[in-house]
Formats: sequence, C-alpha cells, structure tokens
Amino acid sequence: MPNRLPSLSGCGVTWSTNKRVTIVALVITALLAVAATAACFTDRGEHHDNSNTSSRASSSSPTEAAPKPSAGSGSVPKPPQIAEPVAFAKAAAAMLWSYDTRDTSRDQQLAGMRSWMTKETKYNDWASVSGQVPDPLLWSRMADQDQHASVMVTEGHYPGAFKQALAEDPSAITEAYIYVVTVNGKQQIEWKKGGGGAEDRAVTLAVQCRPNHDCALAAIAPSVTQ
Repeated sequence: MPNRLPSLSGCGVTWSTNKRVTIVALVITALLAVAATAACFTDRGEHHDNSNTSSRASSSSPTEAAPKPSAGSGSVPKPPQIAEPVAFAKAAAAMLWSYDTRDTSRDQQLAGMRSWMTKETKYNDWASVSGQVPDPLLWSRMADQDQHASVMVTEGHYPGAFKQALAEDPSAITEAYIYVVTVNGKQQIEWKKGGGGAEDRAVTLAVQCRPNHDCALAAIAPSVTQ
C-alpha cells in the first residue's frame, strides 16, 4: 500500500488536557462526553515504497516547537479575513486537508498552519493542529514522490450538541467566543506516475470569532457530525 499523510478524519488525537478543559468548560460543556478524534492529513492514497510495506504516518509530538519565523509558508494559504464561524471553519478545513510536498517543506507547512491560530494562548490548542503533520522522515518520503492534495469543501454546520448547549446557556459563548463547526468535503491526493485517489473528509473545528474581529482557529475539536 502507498504511504499516506494522516487525515483529519482518521487517527485519534486528543486535545491537550488544559486547553480541552478550558475551552469545553467555557463554551461546549455538552460535548464533554464526546470522544475526541482527529486525523492526520490523509489516510488514503499512500504511495508505494520499494519494499511494498505499508506505513501509517506518525503524528508530530504534542510538544512540537513552533516553526521558525523565517521558514515561510510555502503553498499554505494565508488565513482569510472572515468574521463568520462556519465560513471560516470551511476555509480552515480546506487548508488543513491541502498540502503540496513539491514546493512546501514540513517547517513551512507548520508555519503556515500556525498563522491560522488564535493569538489568545488560553484558547490556542496548537498541539491538536500541529499533531496532524507527519514526522520529518515521512514528509521527506512523500516529497520524494511529489505527493500533494487538494480539496473540495461541500458543507459546514454547527453540530446539534453545540446548538443545544448554546440554547441552554446563550451567555456561555461570550467568554471566549469559540464556536464548534463540523465541515465535510472530498480530498484528492496525487503523486508521481499518475498515482492518486480521493476520499470523503469530515472534521470538527473550534474557531474563535470575537465581535468585530476576524475568526481564528482554536483547535481540532471533538468529532460531532450530527
């Protein structure tokens, strides 16, 4: 089987404890019982290695250091100036599911992703996002195969549990202004010699959208797709 970037809908990654407790306690108490899931960039369409062995991508360490400012961001798009949670979450999901090892290094990928994060450290769960990037060795192997992915986002919505939590306590959102949004889409992966594949994707994101400010990404949230 081919080597794959982990996908945002595949392997399980939990929020860091402090961030999860803070965000959930203030904004989405109703989601505490939901198992945290995530995924790494793609778990389909791995390229073949010479030994024909299959390998799943290892997630980055939750304590991964911030990328160097001079790294640039390669093909990672800059965060858009959007103040509406669902629209921003759809753009963020597209960014997380897209990559191009042909012109973007791993450090650049991380730097580009970090620019989407909220600057409020109390609500910034960088570990849940950076943990989706494959380790340096796998990224290098993917780059050897010119592996890249694009995505078509099909829809985004507030999960039922989040809407219920807001209905029960509308004032809860005013502490951090963090919204939970589930996004669905389809990812197309390609590599050398015509290799490729496509798969449906789904991810639930926590995005911060304070009044009169553009939205920012806070975390990959518990998976709630209803």
